[in-house]
Parts: sequence; C-alpha cells; structure tokens
Amino acid sequence: MKVDIGNALASEATPGVPEGALDRLDRRVADAHDTIAAGRAASTHGYESLNLPSTVDPEAIRAAVAPFDDCDTLLNVGIGGSALGAATLTDALADDVEAYYLDNVDPEWIEDLLSEIDLESTAVNVVSRSGTTAETLANFLVVREAMDDAGVDWTERTWVTTGEAGNLRNLADQHDLPALDVPDGVPGRFSALSTVGLAAAAFADLDIEAVLAGAGEVADDLSGSLYDTPAYAYGAITYALDVRGAGVNAMMPYAESLETFAEWYAQLSAESLGKDGLGQTPVRALGATDQHSQLQLYRAGPHDKMVTLVRPEERADRAIPETDLEGLSYLGGSTLGDLLDAEFEATEASLAQADLPNVRIEIDEVDERGLGELLYSMEAATILAGELYDVDTFVQPAVEWGKKAARGLLGGGEFEEADAVDQKTELVVE
Repeated sequence: MKVDIGNALASEATPGVPEGALDRLDRRVADAHDTIAAGRAASTHGYESLNLPSTVDPEAIRAAVAPFDDCDTLLNVGIGGSALGAATLTDALADDVEAYYLDNVDPEWIEDLLSEIDLESTAVNVVSRSGTTAETLANFLVVREAMDDAGVDWTERTWVTTGEAGNLRNLADQHDLPALDVPDGVPGRFSALSTVGLAAAAFADLDIEAVLAGAGEVADDLSGSLYDTPAYAYGAITYALDVRGAGVNAMMPYAESLETFAEWYAQLSAESLGKDGLGQTPVRALGATDQHSQLQLYRAGPHDKMVTLVRPEERADRAIPETDLEGLSYLGGSTLGDLLDAEFEATEASLAQADLPNVRIEIDEVDERGLGELLYSMEAATILAGELYDVDTFVQPAVEWGKKAARGLLGGGEFEEADAVDQKTELVVE
C-alpha cells in the first residue's frame, strides 16, 4: 500500500501540515509506536487486534462453515463490527454466493428480505460477543421463526460466532451448533481479520489465508516512523489535519467494490476516536459517483475537511465503443478504467487547486491480499491516531449509553438512561 500526503502539506492546502512539523510529529509517532508494540507484546486489550494475522486459525473457520457448503445464501445476523468487516470482504469479492447483513431492525426491510430468499438454501451466522445484543438477538429470533414457518430446520442451517459464555454460547451447546470464538482483547470494530469477519468470507469461498497474508505483511513492516510506514503516515496526517481544523474526513474510494469499505472505516474511526471532544467526523463517498453530489461542497464549502482518495492500481477493464456522436468521439478507443483514473486524478487536482487537503491511498488491486493490507493498515492508523489524541481508542461509552436506554424502554431492566427519553423537549410543527 502507498500513501501520498503531499497534498496535505501547508504548502499545498489550508489547513495543511508544515513540512517542519512532520519531523516533530514523527518523534511522537515513534513514542506511540513503542506503546503499540508493548501492547501487542503483552496482548493487551485492543492492541491484540494488531496480532490477528498470526493468531487467528483459518482452519477452524473453514471447519465451522464446511457443513453449509450446499447453501448459496448467507444471512449474517450482527451489527456494527459484527457485520461491517465481513461485508467489506464479501461485497468486494464474493461472486458465487449472496450475502446479506441483518444489521438493522427495520421490520419492512427484514420482512421483504425473508420473503424473497430461499430459506432452504440459506445459512445463518449469528454474531455477538456478549450474546445479548438486542438488535442481533431480535433479528435472529425473527429469522428462526421464518425458517420454522417455511419447514426449514434452523439448527441445520445456523452457526454462531460469540464469546466464551452467554446466550448464544448456551444456544450452540444446547443444539450442537458449530461455534466460533470471538477473540479476547479485540473490540468489535477491529475484528474484521478475526473469526468475526473471516467466517462470511470463508463461506463465500474467499482465500482467507491471502487476506491474513496481506495483513501480515503490514504487521511485519510496522516501524516507528511515519516516513517508513504508510499506515502510520495516514494515521498521523489525519490527526495533524484535524487539530489544524480539518474535522471532517471524506473517505472516497474509486472502486465500486470498496464502497462498503468506506462504511467500515466510518465506524472504525468514529467509535474509536470520537471522545473527549476530539476526533474527525468520517463521511462516506464513492468516486466517481460523488463527484456529482459532494465535490461542490468539498471544493467551495468551508475548509474544515480533508478527502481521502483510494484506488487500486490494477483492475479488470472494459473498452468504450467508438461513437460518431458529436462531442463524444474522444471517448472511443479509451476504456472505463481510463475514464475512472482520469476522474480520480482530476478530482485530486481539483481539490488541490482549491487548497483543500487530500490524501491518496493506493493498493495493488482489490483482491484478498489487497483487502487484508488495507483493512490492517486502517486499523493500525486508527490506533496510532488514538495514541496521538491521547484517548482510549478501544472503548465506546457513548454507544453503551444508548444501548442501556433502549433496553430500559423495552423492559429489559432498570436503567436511568431510559428516563432521559421522557425529558425530551418538543416543538412539533404539523
């Protein structure tokens, strides 16, 4: 992976990072790397995420999904980190199976989906470390009932991915379901390279060993300098731009297959770094689509943001047919890839011309190895940024507050957070 931060320097952008400040920042990166390395060596909670390429067991994952090799549809029932990493991999690479992610509890959407798919040829992966996640368990109960109603034995079509104890572990023991362990020390949003993200990929017959190999290459090359480590260069520059006023980060991949990656990154960044009044606001975009919907704001709006442009250097291509339509003949003889690259480079130049900071990330191609490299790099970048912000990257107290409030409203216990709902100020216009 390559990261180009040239358009984020003060000589090119406002806000921007002075070149002299990079050396001072690099000294802080070295200290942060020492902390990260010590956390990895001690398998400390959170830092253990960066050990996954060498600690996860791909054979155990393949064994868990093997009983479902006659299924061509997957329902992954999980939310947040229990869905987005797996979805990034299958949305980008899975060709032979349909994978659906039940990460919302919209009843109309769930009902429509269950009525459209063939439940007889569907496998279900229920993902929750605690086994108590309300949205996940509610959706699973609905799916299980739908299978019963369709005459499908759900116990023959389900595996669970969960912690050592809890409702799902008890369910797996009771019905002798295949079960994968959620690794200790790995927060959900950092679990894409674990059983949580790789089980769906294995079900889709992706090369999960290649995913881990790509991640492992980055893990082996982590050093104490942003000048030598692309992941650290990205984490450091996002932090440095944020404290200089670029509080929004638009993640904009130029590959349709990476659209879900932008969604995964948004959770990773927001939930990890949004603490104590700090952290960038991640925005999801897609090139070239959002050049026609968001670029106007990025170029001509307030200079409170940066744009991250991501693309593969290699990909399949398609020729553009020759045409005699007036004004379009220049397209003939080119390819869609040529056009997308031109759009990428034009957007990059457009942002630079408007003095808006932007960063280029390039991977070799969107394949298993490339995605492993990209996912691991963004996790390392986020952990580094957390060290620079001096926040606890691996907790999410604001999320837990909302969970308690919702559970209390549903009668799942006495939680003072639920009382805040009755205190809402109303000003209704009808």
